[in-house]
Amino acid sequence: MNNVVSSDGTVIAYDRVGQGPAVVLVDGALCHRAAGPNPALAQALAARFTVYTYDRRGRGESGDIPSGREARFDPRDEIDDLAALVKEAGDDVRLYGISSGAALALAAVDAGLPVSRLAVYEPPFVVDGSRPPVPADFEERMRDLVATGRRSDAVRSFMRAGVGLPAVMVAMMRLMPAWSGLKAVAHTLPYDLALAARYQRGEPIPAGTWAGVTVPTLVIDGGKSPAWMRDGVRAVAGALPAARHRTLEGQTHLVKADALAPVLAEFFA
Repeated sequence: MNNVVSSDGTVIAYDRVGQGPAVVLVDGALCHRAAGPNPALAQALAARFTVYTYDRRGRGESGDIPSGREARFDPRDEIDDLAALVKEAGDDVRLYGISSGAALALAAVDAGLPVSRLAVYEPPFVVDGSRPPVPADFEERMRDLVATGRRSDAVRSFMRAGVGLPAVMVAMMRLMPAWSGLKAVAHTLPYDLALAARYQRGEPIPAGTWAGVTVPTLVIDGGKSPAWMRDGVRAVAGALPAARHRTLEGQTHLVKADALAPVLAEFFA
């Protein structure tokens, strides 16, 4: 394990594999290096790139909000974490984010993160009436659940209102061994919502959003993903100054590394 130190002193753990131009991968909600899709993607890209995967703040082996500071997350914290890792990776860095990690990647590049290319897979934005919007008070409710130690309820609420999964599916998930791993990082769900919830209200993305994302950008969705998610992906592609849209037929939000890696390799080459 390697680590970098963010601007507020938080230690961020990362792994590095491969050789070639640098690529940094950003996980989505409830994922980290030990439980998520990016390690497999890193291995699939390692023949052509030096690939960095990391534990986002509060997850895995990374630190969280420093003691002595008011325990209130600011999205700039995660942007600063990512900036420290990009600096470590060197010049001419490519950046990829999935789900809420895509929201973080967009926010970071918009804030001036120096990368040469950006790719995002299915940022979880609700931009029309194709599904119910995330409730207006969802961020506050999630913070309350976490603050009172109701981690299982926080994950359940996120899966139902945030992801839009059917109640029966979430009930089955709670019986699986992986549920304990989700609960272990449930306190970071408010971090994801701070980045994504403003774009989950069933409204079009405002003009000028991500105006600072001027690098070549690839916005990707899966051909078998739900309509609301694919609508959001098209909206993101349309909002960015230098983006193109690509659909991976047969893929869902749980995209397979062997389907995604060749597309990223071609774009990042």
